[in-house]
Amino acid sequence: MSYEEIQVLSAQAVGELLAVARTEPGEIFVVGCSTSEIGGFRIGKGSNAEIAKAVYEGVMPALRERGLFLAAQCCEHLNRALIVERAALLPGAEICNVVPQLHAGGAFATTAYENCERPVAVEHLRAAAGMDIGDTLIGMHLRDVAVPVRVSVKKIGAANLVCARTRPKFIGGARAVYDDALSGGDIKR
Repeated sequence: MSYEEIQVLSAQAVGELLAVARTEPGEIFVVGCSTSEIGGFRIGKGSNAEIAKAVYEGVMPALRERGLFLAAQCCEHLNRALIVERAALLPGAEICNVVPQLHAGGAFATTAYENCERPVAVEHLRAAAGMDIGDTLIGMHLRDVAVPVRVSVKKIGAANLVCARTRPKFIGGARAVYDDALSGGDIKR
């Protein structure tokens, strides 16, 4: 798959997800991306900086347009820490001292780090939505109630693609009344 095809599919997938995700400016969008899987290798066995750049350039215009912060999930060698702009964090958030590399953090996290104005690594955050490219398991970084979003793009290269948005929890039991706009109840699936 060519650089351009990866970029276009990444942009298409993020666009479709954001069309239904109901994100607000300033929220966080997490991307887990195995460039190895995109390239047809087993996760962690073929990190590729060019593939990472193509995905990054595919997703970032839509995130910038909506005022969202990217959180790039690192690979398991960095315990799936996240690379994010310092401006995305709440005051007092605990950061980690690590700089991702191609084979310790992964190509996508490294690309994000190199393109951030003030990059930091964190172990925990709660993203409003996200894309998992290549079975990287982003669920730990989403808010408590994640809802799968089916987009027309099923794979980027050889990597599976799974997208999710989040919604507020329903609380209160049988007598409670809920706001369909918050839950996404008016979204056609």
